[in-house]
Amino acid sequence: MYMFKYILKRIGLMLFTFCTIMLMCFVLIKLLPIPINAGLGQDRELLEARLRERGYYDPIMVQLWAYITRIFTKGDFGIGINMPGYANQPVWDAFVSRLPPTILINIYSTIIGVPIGLGLGILAALKKNKWQDQAISTGVMVMIAVPSIVYAFMIQYIFCFKLGWFPLIMKDGYDYLSWDMFRSMLPAVLSLCLGSIAGYARYTRAELTEVLTGEYMLLARTKGLTRGQATVRHALRNAMVPIFPMILSEFVGVFSGSLIIEKVFAIPGVGALYLTSIQVLDYDFFMLLSGFYTLIGLLAGIIVDISYGFIDPRIRMGAK
Repeated sequence: MYMFKYILKRIGLMLFTFCTIMLMCFVLIKLLPIPINAGLGQDRELLEARLRERGYYDPIMVQLWAYITRIFTKGDFGIGINMPGYANQPVWDAFVSRLPPTILINIYSTIIGVPIGLGLGILAALKKNKWQDQAISTGVMVMIAVPSIVYAFMIQYIFCFKLGWFPLIMKDGYDYLSWDMFRSMLPAVLSLCLGSIAGYARYTRAELTEVLTGEYMLLARTKGLTRGQATVRHALRNAMVPIFPMILSEFVGVFSGSLIIEKVFAIPGVGALYLTSIQVLDYDFFMLLSGFYTLIGLLAGIIVDISYGFIDPRIRMGAK
C-alpha cells in the first residue's frame, strides 16, 4: 500500500512538473516572432493562411488552449514551418520516422557499456590497491572528465579516417537491423558508451569495495564459502541494489546525451531534429521534441526511485 501511494504521488508530481515546464516553453517560444523561410520551396502566402487558420496569430493563451485541444482531440501536434525537408508536414509523422535511429544507438550503447563497465568495476574492487585497480581508476577518471563530443572526434579521426574501419557518417536507408547499418552506427555508439562505461565502473567499484569489507562477508567465509562463492552469492547481490537503478536511469536518460553525437555522425535521429528546430525557430517541432526530452529526464528520476522498492524488499518507499 505504501509503495502504491508513493508511485501515485511521484507520477502526480512528475506530471505537474512536466506541465509546468511545457507551459513555460510554450509561452517563451510564442513570444518570439514567427519567421517563415521562403527558401524551402513552400508557398509563403499559402502557409501564412494555414497558420492563421490554425490560430498562430491569436493571443498566447488562446493558442495554448487550441494547441492542447488539437493534441487531445485529434492527435495533432502541429505542422513544420521552417524545418528543412518537413515544411508544411505533420510534426508527429516526422518525429516517428526519426525515432528508430535514436533508439537503436542508445540501446546498442547500453548493451555494450553495461557489461564492460560492471566487469571493470568488479575487477577493480577485487584487485583493490593493486596495479589493475590503479589502471582502471585512472582510465575511469580520464573518461569521466572528457566530454563525449571529444570522443566522437577522436573516433572519427582514428577509426574512421586513419584506419578506415568504419564510415565517417551513418549509412543512408531504413534497413536499421542490417550489418552495414550497425557498422555505420558503431562510431556513434562507442562515443556514447565510453562515458557510461566509466560511470558504471566507478560506482560498481565503490559499492562492491564497501560490501566486501562488511561483517557478513567475514561470516560467510568462516562458514566455509570460498572468496569467489561469497562474492557471487552475497557481495554482488548487495552491491547491485544501488547500481541496478543507475543502469535503468542511464538507459532512459542516455537519450538526452545523444543530441550532439547524432549531429556529429549525421544520424537522422530525433536529436539532430531537435537542434535544427531550435536553429530555425520551428515552434511545433520544438514543442514536441522538448516534451519528449523533458519526459525522458523525469522518467529517469522516477524509475530510479520506484525500482529501489522492487529490487530490495527491505526498502518500503513512502513509508513513514
